[in-house]
Amino acid sequence: MKPLVVAHFTATSCLGRGLDATLAALRAGRGGLAPCRFDGASLDTWIGAVDGASSEPMREDLRDFACRNNRLAQIGLAQDDFAGHVARAVTRYGAQRVGVFIGTSTSGILETELAYRQRDPRSGALPPGFRYAHTHNPYSPAAFVRAYFALRGPAMAVSTACSSGAKVFASARRMIEAGLIDAAVVGGVDSLCLTTLYGFNSLELLSRQPCRPFDIERDGISIGEAAAFALVERLPDAPPRDDAILLLGTGESSDAHHMSSPHPEGLGARLAMEAALACAGLPDRGGIDYINLHGTATPSNDTAEGRAVGALFAGTPCSSTKGATGHTLGAAGALEAVVTMLALRHQLLPAGINTTRVDPALSLEYVLTSRAARVRAALSNSFGFGGSNCALVFGRADRDAL
Repeated sequence: MKPLVVAHFTATSCLGRGLDATLAALRAGRGGLAPCRFDGASLDTWIGAVDGASSEPMREDLRDFACRNNRLAQIGLAQDDFAGHVARAVTRYGAQRVGVFIGTSTSGILETELAYRQRDPRSGALPPGFRYAHTHNPYSPAAFVRAYFALRGPAMAVSTACSSGAKVFASARRMIEAGLIDAAVVGGVDSLCLTTLYGFNSLELLSRQPCRPFDIERDGISIGEAAAFALVERLPDAPPRDDAILLLGTGESSDAHHMSSPHPEGLGARLAMEAALACAGLPDRGGIDYINLHGTATPSNDTAEGRAVGALFAGTPCSSTKGATGHTLGAAGALEAVVTMLALRHQLLPAGINTTRVDPALSLEYVLTSRAARVRAALSNSFGFGGSNCALVFGRADRDAL
């Protein structure tokens, strides 16, 4: 694969709005999880909520898209001059040559939850102001982003559970390699709702404390929400800047072992990581300096991933940042790709907070305290229900000189 340039990126989560807030939290080992106070939820668990996500005023021309999920997307798009970078890409390539690929899991399902509370008591009809196509529809966030920037290139939503926000990078790469577009806005957005909170509670997967990925006493996930985006472009003829971040490789697999449980030996995870390395042209697994693990903090998921990573990357520093952000579901792959790119940009190994005793059965070089380090290339893992797996390899343009 010819690398793609990541021209810009941004992230908003319970750690804060934009890159500065995210980086400061990562460096300090500070998380954003808090006891669940989500409207309508009576659950003994912790969540990662974005302040103001339900009250954000929608841009006037986008009011038909009004829902918590698209409000959260709008907050994310307004950070770090991301819109300015997209506008300059449109100037370079034309609006019809910039695609949109957005990952989500539940999209704006909260809007449907609210609409059902307002049904006509006699007819059962939903309220007249409810707009399924612009809110709950899984394509809604992709349509919203496309409309936000007035783009005219191909657009699609990816909804493959927790790998959604990573698989969009692979979708954009294929479109660019096919010559259909020159650049793409990729990312993920998923917001809190009762469906996910009570759904994961019914699966007995919610922890009663902030989640502890790969801890010997891990006992479940903490659900969060996030909006994370990147602008990827074809490699220009001129060499990129030394500190440019490149998407070096993507790897996908589908092991279909079980509807909600991974293959116990991490077969799908291993296949995705091996494919990403091959795509990046990195036969030497020692070329990876850091791995952002999927790390949900459930016993079976962490065990499967730990076995796969241990088999391929013995001794490579790794961590799951879900202890800080919670599991942001369809946005997780994009959020953690941004964290991985921040690690590359700032030469940082981010800690897996809340974890105190790493499960010794997994033999991982788990990072417990954030620290400076040489990070030339890094891997980000995202694994979803049904065995939908994706691994991404990012690297610095000047990695050979570091």
